Amino acid sequence: MTSARVLQNKLIWDRDGRSWPNRELSRFVDAGSLTWHVQTAGSGPVMLLIHGTAAATHSWGGLLPMLAQRHTVVALDLPGHGFTSTPAPTDLCLPCMARGVGALMRELDMRPEIVVGHSAGAAILARMCLDHLIEPRLLISLSGALLPLRGFAGKWFSPAAKLMARNSFLPRFVANGAKKDPKGVQRLVDGTGSSLTPDAVDLYRLLISSPGHLAAALNMMANWDLEPLRDELPRLTPEVLLVAFDNDKTVPPEEAERAHRLMPKARVQIVRGYGHLGHEEAPQRIAELIFDAAGTDD
Repeated sequence: MTSARVLQNKLIWDRDGRSWPNRELSRFVDAGSLTWHVQTAGSGPVMLLIHGTAAATHSWGGLLPMLAQRHTVVALDLPGHGFTSTPAPTDLCLPCMARGVGALMRELDMRPEIVVGHSAGAAILARMCLDHLIEPRLLISLSGALLPLRGFAGKWFSPAAKLMARNSFLPRFVANGAKKDPKGVQRLVDGTGSSLTPDAVDLYRLLISSPGHLAAALNMMANWDLEPLRDELPRLTPEVLLVAFDNDKTVPPEEAERAHRLMPKARVQIVRGYGHLGHEEAPQRIAELIFDAAGTDD
């Protein structure tokens, strides 16, 4: 694949990032073999934010400035997502991405005291803790996708993702569909159980309209294996807060209860009235929850 084709596939900061949330906090950092899009703000104990599959730093758009009132906050686009460069498909596995974020933390010389992960981001943070890449005192999982899927979905999800990831035409087809059918992205968001503003939906439309971003998300799902993490969750040493949203149609609250059975010392908190993207729907509510858990509330 030529470099010109890669550039067409990926989002371009000077073009696609002109209205990116908290753009003034953005910079690009070389770490490991990647160039990372990173946003940092605030002062105080370091807090690391990691988004979920197919999202990017925009997901923290409303929440990050609030958290930065009491913390040094760092958020990043995962490999291949948003404006971070893309590694080889096989390097989008869970341990690989954990090592990549670990390399970025070393380059930034940051030692997170509190880590917050949404969906698959929570799994990456748990893996980083278990692999001694970070040593936070508190891990907060927001709708954490920490365990293998059950039933039919668990049996067929990874093979289907592998099949789609190998088809180079599919990301282009889906991205083109997102451009032609704006309501399709709205339906995807609605399917998570969340209600987002039109501007927030437009940001997801921008991402899904990028074949490069979509291909990275598919390859991430294709290489995702949560069984080793499931077996090791009881060894997590940080305090763990499992936050679930009662209207979550993607990672229902029952998943937090499943994880809790493996980590009896963890706490479960159900937030009512929101879906999978609850931190985007109610950033003030989630900021207060995080401050309370971290002991930095007023």
